[in-house]
Amino acid sequence: MVITKSRLVLGATAVTLSTIAVTSLGIHSRGQALFKASPKETVDEVWQIVNRQYVDGTFNQVDWQAVRKEYLNKSYSNQQEAYKSIREMLKKLGDPYTRFMDPSEFKNMQVDTSGELIGIGITISQDEKTKQLVVIAPIEDTPAFKAGILAKDVILKINGKSTQGMDTNQAVSLIRGEANTKVTLTIQRSGAIKQFDIKRARIEIHPVRYSQKQTPAGNIGYIRLNQFSANAGKEMQNAIKDLESKRVAGYVLDLRGNPGGLLFSSVEIARMWLDKGTIVSTIDRQGEQEREIARGRALTNKPLVVLVDKGSASASEILSGALQDNKRAVLVGTQTFGKGLVQSVRPLEDGSGLAVTIAKYHTPKGKDINKHGVDPDVKVDLTDTQRQDLWLNEREKLATLADPQFAKAVEVLGKQIAAKGITRSSADTK
Repeated sequence: MVITKSRLVLGATAVTLSTIAVTSLGIHSRGQALFKASPKETVDEVWQIVNRQYVDGTFNQVDWQAVRKEYLNKSYSNQQEAYKSIREMLKKLGDPYTRFMDPSEFKNMQVDTSGELIGIGITISQDEKTKQLVVIAPIEDTPAFKAGILAKDVILKINGKSTQGMDTNQAVSLIRGEANTKVTLTIQRSGAIKQFDIKRARIEIHPVRYSQKQTPAGNIGYIRLNQFSANAGKEMQNAIKDLESKRVAGYVLDLRGNPGGLLFSSVEIARMWLDKGTIVSTIDRQGEQEREIARGRALTNKPLVVLVDKGSASASEILSGALQDNKRAVLVGTQTFGKGLVQSVRPLEDGSGLAVTIAKYHTPKGKDINKHGVDPDVKVDLTDTQRQDLWLNEREKLATLADPQFAKAVEVLGKQIAAKGITRSSADTK
């Protein structure tokens, strides 16, 4: 199966946040082919893919031809030596999202993207400047979430082993394990060091939860989207249709702590809210743009407020950026994470795999999401203590007027509803 223009794009549904365009992933791994790549051929295969596809034609000011000469002049007695050289070679790019996966790591990545997960339920990345391992966000109602892990936590140790110099693949293999076994994470948060003992579990992710809420703004629909998984679009469609049948006056879409997921899912969901306009564009090293646009099939045009925070990443930033730039929604909360790069995942001849950064995302108005993220229209900050209390200790307050960000969203939504002249108890403007 070769996915070209309508790429299947995945973003770290389980382990690392990297929005990924998967190419040439068939039912059978190329590692099962009759041809067996030699160690040196594997090194050159990786070099060639980066040479053809990497987003920056200067290779981040690295002499990529000299790199090829250096690593092909080496002798390799086995694949493990080749893998070590490949990781060294890729490290020269200074791009934590361009990474090599040995056969077992590559198999784990394919399991992650299929939606099956045994682990603790966090998405992690490597900070491009500090090279530290950082939590993008814990997935809601998973062991990591319940233990109190928060977005932007820095992982200093895994089971007592320092993460200094550790890449995401190594971290993943240490964090992973059998269900009902424990992993210990040493976390740095706001200068303080904390230790978390977390029991691994089989994780089932339900992407959409929704309800009607009677608020000062009237009868509104509240939709919580946890992740952009393969079935998120269908669940979102069902939620909107059900809430429309209940004649809600407007909507609050909650993307807080949503680490991302499938690109096609974010585009599909954006089309449920947008009748027209660009949703997202990608720019490769030739400067070429591939645009996703709305198709005039929005399920509702009622007022919409979107909640975002620093745990909203990747596909969440694509959706919120599209709704903001098209003036379809008001964003309330805090600045989002800032992950706007596209990785293409390629299987290699020996069954290993390579994720290489091939493009970057821009919002409809041309804003580069990467590193900066999306700024809310209305800023409502929460302290780490407030966030932990709200999401862990006092969950009954979440999405109520005791939730400061939700309360502000209701206030903003009420003004939108009044401006549109929509009846607060019920409305249907379609």
